[in-house]
Amino acid sequence: MNFDTPVDRSGTWSVKYEERKAKFGTDAVLPLWVADMDLPAPRCVTDALQRRAAHPIYGYTIYPEIFFRAIAAWMAKRHGWQIGHNTILPIPGVVPALHFLVTALTEPKDAVLIQTPVYHPFFRLGKNHGRRLLENPLRYDGEGYRIDYDDFRAKAKEAKLFVLCSPHNPVGRVWQEEELAKMAQICLEEECHIVSDEVHADIVYAPHKHIPVASLSPQVADITVTLNAPSKTFNVAGLNTAYAIVSNDSLRRRFEREMRRCDLTMGNVFGIEALIAAYKGGEAWLEALLNYLRGNIAFVSDFLKRHLPQIRPLSPEATYLMWFDCRKLGMDDTALEKFFVEKAKLGLNTGASFGKEGSGFMRMNIATPRPVLEKAMGRLKGAIEHHER
Repeated sequence: MNFDTPVDRSGTWSVKYEERKAKFGTDAVLPLWVADMDLPAPRCVTDALQRRAAHPIYGYTIYPEIFFRAIAAWMAKRHGWQIGHNTILPIPGVVPALHFLVTALTEPKDAVLIQTPVYHPFFRLGKNHGRRLLENPLRYDGEGYRIDYDDFRAKAKEAKLFVLCSPHNPVGRVWQEEELAKMAQICLEEECHIVSDEVHADIVYAPHKHIPVASLSPQVADITVTLNAPSKTFNVAGLNTAYAIVSNDSLRRRFEREMRRCDLTMGNVFGIEALIAAYKGGEAWLEALLNYLRGNIAFVSDFLKRHLPQIRPLSPEATYLMWFDCRKLGMDDTALEKFFVEKAKLGLNTGASFGKEGSGFMRMNIATPRPVLEKAMGRLKGAIEHHER
């Protein structure tokens, strides 16, 4: 499969491209921010969508049994996790589901625990619903991020809900079984529910292996809601393909009740087709994608090491998002963002948007054709050389 050929996304109403001017003040930047790929979805998906589009009626749609079978088979094959069809609940999206779960599983003024730096919509979970947000900052040792368990336990004692990002966005960690088990045991002891955002679960680089936290034991599964989708894996984020896995009947009913209050229960006709096709026929494409992304990570890491040692990349264990330590450039966050936009002409996410622990960092999406990355690194090199003259 050839991922090197750039695909023109103009005219497709892409957030990544169409909102450049609103976000960065100019549409001259190479957009390497929003977490979707500039790489084409697998042929099995496009063929399935074209077949369905050929039928001229796109009416209200149920979730067929084959939808649930496809999810269960994928979880068993890719992650060794056996789940019942009755544990699967279609949802309108991972981020909307986080909000429904906050209102379903907590009360006003209850505390919600997150681990920072983290995907920025997590911060809205407290503000939007009158809940207190507690932060368990991940410890950066210059090489990678580790969990502060003493702080985690202290916060879990107070929290009603822990929102886990696994694999972690933006730092790219794949949590090991020992780490997951320790956090889960604390949550069990402190009677704190877990909501695990596992949408990046399939973009994991060997020898690392994603472990669904709910797969650790029936006891952990009983307090956990797992959120996932083929959106990141197969680049179908615009098709509403998300689902939750909830083995606890009471939790699932409470969650579903919140969605029904807003009448968010109908299926997306094309999203259903995309999920079934991707999970049934997309595995070979995914393996090719992972190889390509590994090559992109190696290219960026090597380029920075050889030409721009001032920027230290963390090689991600998962996701197609690279986390750059830019603190040696000696800029505050405002100046750093301005430098990347105005001098390097690159549209990246600022580290500070993921919490105060992200200050001095930048996040770059490398799921794009290699020639685009070569252009981006060339722009960055030229900007830094000019800055340091």
